[in-house]
Amino acid sequence: MDVNSKAYQELLKKRPLNVQARFGGESLGLVSGRDIIAANKEVDSIVLAANARHPLVIKAVLQAAKKKNAAVLIELAKSENTYCGATYDNIPDYAMKFSAEMGHGAVFGLHVDHYAIKSQEDVLKGVAQLSKILVNGFTSVALDASHLEDYDNFVATRSLAGWLPSGLGLEVEVGEIKGPGELSTVEEATYYIGGLNAWGVFPDYLAISNGSQHGTYDPAVGQMEGIDLTRTKEIADAIAPYGVSIAQHGISGTPLDKCSTFRKYGIRKGNVATLFQNIYYGLKMDPNTGNAITEGGTYTKEADRGISMELWNKIVTAADEKGMSRKSGDYKKLNLPFCDMILAEPQPIIDRIVDEMEYWAERFITAFGAEGSADAVAEIMSRRPDQNASPDRKVTGNRADYTEQNAPNKGGNDGKNHDD
Repeated sequence: MDVNSKAYQELLKKRPLNVQARFGGESLGLVSGRDIIAANKEVDSIVLAANARHPLVIKAVLQAAKKKNAAVLIELAKSENTYCGATYDNIPDYAMKFSAEMGHGAVFGLHVDHYAIKSQEDVLKGVAQLSKILVNGFTSVALDASHLEDYDNFVATRSLAGWLPSGLGLEVEVGEIKGPGELSTVEEATYYIGGLNAWGVFPDYLAISNGSQHGTYDPAVGQMEGIDLTRTKEIADAIAPYGVSIAQHGISGTPLDKCSTFRKYGIRKGNVATLFQNIYYGLKMDPNTGNAITEGGTYTKEADRGISMELWNKIVTAADEKGMSRKSGDYKKLNLPFCDMILAEPQPIIDRIVDEMEYWAERFITAFGAEGSADAVAEIMSRRPDQNASPDRKVTGNRADYTEQNAPNKGGNDGKNHDD
């Protein structure tokens, strides 16, 4: 957007209080996730939510957002915060830096992806950690207690969500994102969202288990992209009366032409993480899906893409020393020790990394129908008197209907980690 336009200047005045407190003197287009989802609904689009495992992802996606005049989300999972160089502490600073370098004008939110809750202790710890994260400038939160049985998930989510500022974005999850297999059901989705509604908790998005997985699909072991859009639509239709849309996780490896149909199935948020990592590592990728291609049981590094071969060889050596397979998804855990080394690469390498990530971000924005959605965000913000983006929804359920006895009792701990 034009930073000197009346619409953008009005947008700046109505940013969330935490953003104004942190960046009030800057022309940073950081807005509430509530405003972004409202815009997506109005213009029938999906927001690109890019996981910033490396700071350069932020630069590329903000550039794409400004070029396409699209609102986007920059996000990071709670687990990623432990093994990436981009963290909840520094992402707002990187966003400020990269936005300023291009003269501002990008409209975006900062989203806490997969804030995992696996016990009551995690709920209590979340009060302190999320307080710090929100004061730092994040404008949307995904609470993920899907590791728990449905009733426990509902109670944990209700507890922490009810404490969060209502004007910031909210995503919740029922059914862990773990690939083809058991799918979230309409019954558990309506129990979960209906119960939250009865307690005055109004999410923007529901993440579900619909056949996607995080990371790379490996055809050699029978893994194939398998998002079940029929089940997705069934759930989306059931929760639509509550004002909730679907957040699609695990998009890396999904054909862009399939992504372009997502809007028909109630999806309003599209998470992309591993694809951007594939780009800055310079891995050989399927040009239609971004899925990393393995050859001979190993990732294939392309010399003219991503980081230098010299740095890639150091990463492979470090992975070997940790006992990782050369096609392991755990290569993501090498982001932290090599973050600064990637930033220190020669400028031509930095440029090619950013250019390719920007190219893919633009492709997703186009497939998601999100071009021009930044204007819709500004228009929505102009309609209200102040910064409060709390949704105008009504409690329609009876709390007595959402007990442990009538919970679907799906989910539960399978001993694996599915939260990033």
